[in-house]
Amino acid sequence: MVINNNFYMSLAIKEAWRYQGLTYPNPAVGCTVVRGSGEILAVEAHKRAGEPHAEVAALKSAYFKLTNDKNIIDITTSSEIHFYLLKNHKNCFDKVSLYTTLEPCAHIGKTPSCATLISSLGIKTIFVGSNDTNEEASGGNGILKKSGLHVENNILKEECDNLLKPFKLWTQKSFVFFKWAQRLNGTTDGGIISSQESRINVHAMRDKCDLLVIGGNTVRVDRPTLDARLVNDGKAPDVLIVSRCKEFDMSIPLFSVQNRKVIISDDFSRCRNYKNIMIEGSSKMFELSRNIIDYYLCYLAPTVGGSNSFTEIDDKLEILNIQEEAQDIIMWMKRDV
Repeated sequence: MVINNNFYMSLAIKEAWRYQGLTYPNPAVGCTVVRGSGEILAVEAHKRAGEPHAEVAALKSAYFKLTNDKNIIDITTSSEIHFYLLKNHKNCFDKVSLYTTLEPCAHIGKTPSCATLISSLGIKTIFVGSNDTNEEASGGNGILKKSGLHVENNILKEECDNLLKPFKLWTQKSFVFFKWAQRLNGTTDGGIISSQESRINVHAMRDKCDLLVIGGNTVRVDRPTLDARLVNDGKAPDVLIVSRCKEFDMSIPLFSVQNRKVIISDDFSRCRNYKNIMIEGSSKMFELSRNIIDYYLCYLAPTVGGSNSFTEIDDKLEILNIQEEAQDIIMWMKRDV
């Protein structure tokens, strides 16, 4: 049987995109574990900074499927999973291959080294999408090869690099993405558009952003709060209001959120002081911000209504990933150049 390495890597990529925007300051990473001639044991992703890396989460799930050892289910911290697998694996991974979108980390930080763990479990082959260029974490491939693993690099490299790009950008300068919600007929006005699940997803991203950018007219009309109240202990990011007119009704809720800085400016220059930036808006903000946007994020709701849509805009975007979450379709995109 011919093993389709691209297929297994694509599963890891798809799973990782579900958590894009939620792992800051860590990269979004996915991992697939396969046994023998193609049995899928696990497909997992890194979900949030401080939680297990994708490889650890996938190995935990795969171990349970291979052994039915329920003791591992309630173990949640990365270090405890590492210790448990090392103590109890009994060479159950000897016919297993690993597919990871990013070279396993070599350093020991909040979590132990993934490369060291993988090299100690009897795994024979690992397939890697993107090499880690972060000096602090890189070197995992070297550890794996030194222990005798067969390492194949650059599996779906372009797709894995697209997944990794936000991390690379915010480690160098900043990552800026533009988010909007629209109906099937393209409208962006007329009240709530996206589903509750999608709104929770947006609030989770706000919790990880350090700056949220919005237009002055939207603030005056919608009178938003722009916090992360739909997620537990959600942190409200600073807000940059882009407006030529600096006068606002200070009773608008966004001005009353504690521990937040609200900046009013007629340009985007203050974005330089931040790393992970989300811009929310519709057609006017889309045009104003187009020169600073790295990725686009659209929530497409299966409804019609409203009256205002993107008009007089001639732009072409390349879809990087499509997710179907509950009612809405979520698309990550970049400008097609």
